[in-house]
Amino acid sequence: MAKVLICDNEAPLRALVRATLDPAGYELAEAADGDEALALSERLHPDLIVLDMMMPGQSGLEVLAALRRHPELAATKVILLTARTQATDRAAVDAAGADRFLGKPFSPSELAALVENLLEERR
Repeated sequence: MAKVLICDNEAPLRALVRATLDPAGYELAEAADGDEALALSERLHPDLIVLDMMMPGQSGLEVLAALRRHPELAATKVILLTARTQATDRAAVDAAGADRFLGKPFSPSELAALVENLLEERR
């Protein structure tokens, strides 16, 4: 069973992502800020992380940079969620090494498909 870490400072958004992914049977964990996201990543070694770009503590981009430097987590699939969807924001996400970018608001079915596709790539 694939492990997915949901990282967002907004509880309703974490609940939406959980409700979207729960039917697929993934093992789900949640983090409410960047520091918790990194700590849980190091402890759980998730297969995929749904990561908000703007969070308290470390931002999503800072967490992503730390993941990419970590020898055991560098290959972890990451979907970066953000309300910031300008070209410069997308460029920053790409430069940081995110596997996918998903703007808020997002379609739950699109998120579910992205997660499924990235986990298939990982296998």
